[in-house]
Amino acid sequence: MYKNEPKTLKKKKNNIKRKAKRKTHSDVPPVQPLQMALNSLSRRASSTLLPLAIRAAGSPRTIHRAVSAALCVEKRCLGHDLGSQGYFLSSRFSTAAAEKPSADYSLIRVLESEIECAVKPNDVEDVPDGFPFEIQDNPGERTILLKRKYLDEIIKVEVDMPNTGTEEDGHDEAEDEDNESNVPPSLPMVVSISKGNGQCLEFGITAFADEITIDSLSIKSPESSEDQLSYEGPDFNDLDENLQKHFHKYLEIRGITPSASNFLLEYMNNKDNREYLQWLKNLKNFVEK
Repeated sequence: MYKNEPKTLKKKKNNIKRKAKRKTHSDVPPVQPLQMALNSLSRRASSTLLPLAIRAAGSPRTIHRAVSAALCVEKRCLGHDLGSQGYFLSSRFSTAAAEKPSADYSLIRVLESEIECAVKPNDVEDVPDGFPFEIQDNPGERTILLKRKYLDEIIKVEVDMPNTGTEEDGHDEAEDEDNESNVPPSLPMVVSISKGNGQCLEFGITAFADEITIDSLSIKSPESSEDQLSYEGPDFNDLDENLQKHFHKYLEIRGITPSASNFLLEYMNNKDNREYLQWLKNLKNFVEK
């Protein structure tokens, strides 16, 4: 039967096979427009990030390394740009912070004017003949120290800045200004006379021109501490007048004389001018920095 199959039947079977093949090819759906767009974007991104040599690489591992290298380059470029911008911003802020306010310049001008008007101190102090003390004068300190030896005693005198006037309680300002010109300048001084046993006799005195007054006296022991309230005797003016005279004589023999107080008044006035001038200069230098 099959061997003698008519030609008409064979043609029908061939036609059916060709139609089946055409149907198989036509069943494959066409590429969608969205997928085509995505593919196009992917190709553009790869062409932007990767050089032609990397796109030509066939291994996926090679492509992955190339992409990482390209991203690192992009990060470095971005970091450099941001760093440059940050540098310029910080430099602008630092320049603005370094500028002095106008009030500082005004203060500097006032200090310069005060320096010009300040009394200029003498360069050298002429120590009078017969002045028995060695003078220790440290710049920047308000006091000086006088030292000498007398017999078995060591005498030290601490001299403070001069007082140019005092104000009394219960007076108005106008009266105080009138009285200031009548108050002579004076020097507060502390005289310490020590011997080998460690004890010292301490006088609190005030030196005027051609006059020395004793304000207090006491015995200081090395065993006594500053926290202890030692008995220091009565007020000096309450002592017997004859005793007061002998204590004045006791100090004169040891070099605390009216002539010494005259020299010390001039010396400390000059030191006051010198320290004040240097103080103004130090202030000006600090503000200018």
